[in-house]
Amino acid sequence: VGDEPVQARAWALSSSVRLRLEAPSRAAVERGAERMRFALGLDHDLRPFQRRFARHPLLGPVIRRRPWLRPWRTPEPFQALAWAVCEQLIDFERATAIQRRLVWRYGRASDCGALRCAPSAAAVAGRAPAELEACGLTATRAIALRRVARLAAGRRLDLEHRHEPAWRALRTVPGIGSWTCEKLAFHGQGRDDQLPAGDLAYIKLVGHLAGLGRRATEDEVREFFAPYGEHAALAGIYLLAGKLARLSLPPAASARPAARGRHRRPPTAPLPAAARW
Repeated sequence: VGDEPVQARAWALSSSVRLRLEAPSRAAVERGAERMRFALGLDHDLRPFQRRFARHPLLGPVIRRRPWLRPWRTPEPFQALAWAVCEQLIDFERATAIQRRLVWRYGRASDCGALRCAPSAAAVAGRAPAELEACGLTATRAIALRRVARLAAGRRLDLEHRHEPAWRALRTVPGIGSWTCEKLAFHGQGRDDQLPAGDLAYIKLVGHLAGLGRRATEDEVREFFAPYGEHAALAGIYLLAGKLARLSLPPAASARPAARGRHRRPPTAPLPAAARW
């Protein structure tokens, strides 16, 4: 938190989660507790979403069987942004290997030396692109990561409080597109309305649920989830969980909630395949 290290421990009890934090100052402990509550979703109220879709033919079975399901989040928004850049257009295993190298080389170590946190924007901003490439990033993504880190470290981005202006600024950086901003929004800023529509998992999922007989396009994914409104990203992770758990998720575009206002027709011709950037 700032320049002060905060060490956090969390463990689950029968009906609650207990946190223990250690830091040099009370202010750092309070700030650390706030960010850990966000990362663990302790204040994330799922009841409006679950009540609204309890009888939904696709979401209802998942809500009943996994009512505890909630999205993973990062303690700091920049971590979600940096991890999204690492995950662009590569498989998850390669991305996590890159992330581990970044943590090991540029993350701050605890006093005991056994723990490390994700690197801060300032730590990444001070690296040369070649150093980031050595962690496994391509040259273009190493440059993109350093550029967004410099924006965040220089306080030209307020990732925590001014979401939309931050997204607009990020989109001006070469290599940063809608998928990266939506990953930041959902996992780093707590925006349940921001579905990463270009994600391959959703492209495959919507292709199945909408009965397309092929992978969906990014625009078709957005069309499919538009009726879920402020809960679009939550609906996405619940539907993915249902598919992975092999719950009953038949092709059923008609099972979507009715869109508010004028009905939007699906595209009549395939659009270019989505790319994650």
